[in-house]
Amino acid sequence: MSPATVKIKICGVTLPDDAGSVAASGVDFIGLNFWERSKRYVAPDRAPMLATIVRAMSPSTQVVGVFVDADVDEIQRVLARVDLDIIQVHGDERPEQLATIAHLTKRPIWKALAVGGARDLDRLDAWPADALLLDAPTPARGGSGSPFDWALAADARLRYPAIPIVVAGGLHAGNVGAAISTIAPWAVDVASGVEVAPGVKDARKLADFVAAVRAASP
Repeated sequence: MSPATVKIKICGVTLPDDAGSVAASGVDFIGLNFWERSKRYVAPDRAPMLATIVRAMSPSTQVVGVFVDADVDEIQRVLARVDLDIIQVHGDERPEQLATIAHLTKRPIWKALAVGGARDLDRLDAWPADALLLDAPTPARGGSGSPFDWALAADARLRYPAIPIVVAGGLHAGNVGAAISTIAPWAVDVASGVEVAPGVKDARKLADFVAAVRAASP
């Protein structure tokens, strides 16, 4: 059975027009990617403009900063430019690093985990995170458009019911309803599934995705 309301995160926003249209669509979170090797990289000096547009269009939408193996000093340098609501770490960080980042930034922390098999879901409760994002294992650290075995995520929900689970990896309007039905996640995260090119969102795909999530979680 799906949750009452599944939250939506649209990740990899890079353009001002997209920041406005995504925020206007009523989603809960918008992701800005600060990993320089990402195809959806946003430079820190450009991010404040995007965040300002998001908050002007939808004050309730939270801005998530995505980092990969960044030390806390780097994260704080970005925070000095843009007031992020949430920090998402998507690299090989250790639990103690998350605790340090949370303490020094005073922000909620999401930890992304690549799920290639059941062993990747052992000891999820060891992460001092406010949410865990389960994604397909890719060299690009997400955004590949490839799903993973949803049965693993469903098992994680059963084993760790107190942990908010965010599901990513290959989601789009055509399959997100099935993902919600199978996993019952706290939130879903999409990038490529609502794009015409990396970092360029498609208005129709975005609207269809949001509608599909709402239909699956009445």
